[in-house]
Formats: sequence, structure tokens, C-alpha cells
Amino acid sequence: MVKQNKFLKMLKNPSYLQSSLTMLLFFASWGVWWSFFQLWLTNDLKLSGSAVGTIYSANSLVTLVLMFIFGTLQDKLVIKRYLLIFSGVMATLVGPFFIWIYAPLIQSQFTLGVIIGSIVLSAGFLAMAGIFEAVTERFSRLFDFEYGQARAWGSFGYALVALLAGFLFVISPNLNFWFGSIFGFLLLLNLLFWKPKAEKLANERAASPQNSETKPSVKDMAGLLKMKELWAVIIFIMFSWTFYTVFDQQMFPDFYTKLFATPALGQQMYGTLNSVQVFFEAIMMGIVPIIMKKIGVRKTLMLGVTIMFIRIGGCGFATSPVAVSLIKMLHALEVPLFILPMFRYFTLHFDTKLSATLYMIGFQVAAQVGQVILSTPLGALRDQIGYSSTFRIIALIVLCSGIYAFFALKKDDQDINGDPLVAPVEQA
Repeated sequence: MVKQNKFLKMLKNPSYLQSSLTMLLFFASWGVWWSFFQLWLTNDLKLSGSAVGTIYSANSLVTLVLMFIFGTLQDKLVIKRYLLIFSGVMATLVGPFFIWIYAPLIQSQFTLGVIIGSIVLSAGFLAMAGIFEAVTERFSRLFDFEYGQARAWGSFGYALVALLAGFLFVISPNLNFWFGSIFGFLLLLNLLFWKPKAEKLANERAASPQNSETKPSVKDMAGLLKMKELWAVIIFIMFSWTFYTVFDQQMFPDFYTKLFATPALGQQMYGTLNSVQVFFEAIMMGIVPIIMKKIGVRKTLMLGVTIMFIRIGGCGFATSPVAVSLIKMLHALEVPLFILPMFRYFTLHFDTKLSATLYMIGFQVAAQVGQVILSTPLGALRDQIGYSSTFRIIALIVLCSGIYAFFALKKDDQDINGDPLVAPVEQA
């Protein structure tokens, strides 16, 4: 009865509903074309693995820079939506950009296309994903709802469009980009015109001179890079979560679709599989917070990296579409078991007023650095030795990163400088 009352209370919370819709529309606008981006580059633009790796590396490099800027800006803005609205504008324009600017440039002036594309994609989506998550997490603490259950709607939105994207892509990839603009426009309208009363009041209090101390100073932000505890997280993320993009976006779509008799069948099956996987991921987003309260933050994170090792390594040995599809479903467990405890790790061990900057630097930026370093060489390695052998090498890197994290990351009862856990913490 208590859980039922809590659920009904959450459904009546305007801040939860608005945040959930925001996450759904952002990930829908991104996922409807991003899930097929590598296939579009490989099959439609006929780029090599090395060229695709160069595009991903450039995207990551620009995203890296913008994440520093966006993270510090958002901590200054606290819960103001200016950056989110900017992303909504960029998402609205994604269709015309891809069709009339990006594709022609990539085919005629590759270097210029890569540069312009990396700026637009990073500013609109790649660097902004972490900001949407950081703002939603901050809203969850201010306005009394569970972050994971709001973030789940982002995964649900991605799942819906991933199913749609597979059918659209077979007809014409341009449809994927146009639907990205449609969802982007809906996102922009949502951000501009739906502002819950509690959010308005919180913004008024934050603007008050008496509350100026809640905003972090430049000195506070610069001081983060001097913390060895943060660098321990950065090293772990660089050699683990990096492969969410390098493996899942840069390599897996083409690998999977080639397991089928025809490209069209492979693309439809990939869209369906991606949708089913992300749908279960959305369910797990609501369940993982309960798991964290039972076993702790650090243990949940270690479980996530273990599943990542099994999933990537398994794809290095599986050869049939059925086996690979079953292994891919582990993704639904891995993402929530990684993202949610990583966020909670920051709010547990670090100052919560710096949560956006911490998340951007310690998680998102660290992964982007890993992608800048590894995307192109792994793309070239794939050209030389094939997907399966490359996947085994990636899995070994993840395994080493997990072993490092076991010894380097803090236990839940060590150095609690943020919000303590409600449940009993992990014992030393």
C-alpha cells in the first residue's frame, strides 16, 4: 500500500511528468536517426571503418570541449532551461542539416563535413545528453521524485523510435532525419511552454541574493580536476563506458545486419531488436534504484561492468543472428546498472551542488576522451582483423577496467561528502 501511494504521488507530481516527457522527446529525437547513424555512413555514404572511426573521433573531440562548457554553465544556471532549449532548437533543425548540408559535404569535402558535423551533432545531442540527465537528476532531488524512473522514459522514447527507425530506414534514411526534427520540435514546445509551479518558485529562490552560495564558484569547479578521487573515476570510465559508443554505435549495427541474408532484412531486424532491448532497459531504469538500495552503489556498478564484459566478449564468439540477438539483450541490464549507480556515486561522494560538472567531467567527458583515443585505431583494427576479433580485444580492455575499479572506487561508507544512502551502506 505504501509503494502504491508513493507511485500515485509521483504521477501527480508535475515536475516528474514534465521531466519524464522531456527525456522521452529528447531521446526520441536523437534515437530515431542515431541508432542507424553508423549504417547510414557505411551503407549509404560508403565509408570505410577507418573513415567512420574518424567521424566518431571528431564528434567525441568536439563533444569533449562542449561538455566542459555546458557542465559549468548548467551548474551556474542551476535548474534554468536555457541549454535544454538550445538543444531543442538544434534538434528541430536536424533533418534539414543532415539532408542538405552534412551528407553532401561528407561525400564531396570530407574534412569540412566532419568538422561542421561534429560541431552540430555535439552541440545538439552528444554533449547535451549528459546535461538533460544532470538536470533531471537535480530536479529529482529538488522536487521529490526518483531519477531512474524519470530517466526510464528516455529509454522508452528511444525504444519506440528504434522500432520505427528500422522501417523508415529501409524506405529512406532521410525519413529518419525528418522524424528527428518532428520530435525535436515537440521537445522545444515542451521546454518553452510547460514549466511546473514548483520549478518557477525554485528559480525565484535561486535568483535571490540570499541563495547565491548555492551556486558553485569557478574556483570550486577548477578544484575538481585536482581531486585524485575524480581521476580514479575518469580512468575507469575511459576504458569501460567509452565502448558504449565505440562498440554499440560505431561497430555493432553493421556487424549485426551482415548476419542476415539481405541488408533490408538485417536493418529491419536491427531496428526491432534495438526497440525490444531499449524497452526492457526502460523497465530496468525503474528497478535499478531498488537494487542499489539493497546491495549498494559500488556493487551495482561492478555488476554493470561485469555484464558489459560478458556482452561484448560474447559477440566476439557468437556467429548466428539468434545468439547475437540474445547477447544484445544484456544491454537492457548493462545501461541502467552502469548509468544510475555512476550518477549516485557522484552525489554520494562529492558535493551535490557540482553534480552537473562532476557528471559531465567524470562520466561523459571521460568517455569522450576514450572515444577520441580509441575510435579511429579500433576502426582501423576492425578493417584489418574483422569484427569478432576486435570485440574480444575490447572485452579484455573492459575486464581490466573492471578489475581496476574494484580496487580504485570508494565503498559506499567511505568519504560521504554528498547525499548519504538511505539503506545500510556497504561495509568495508
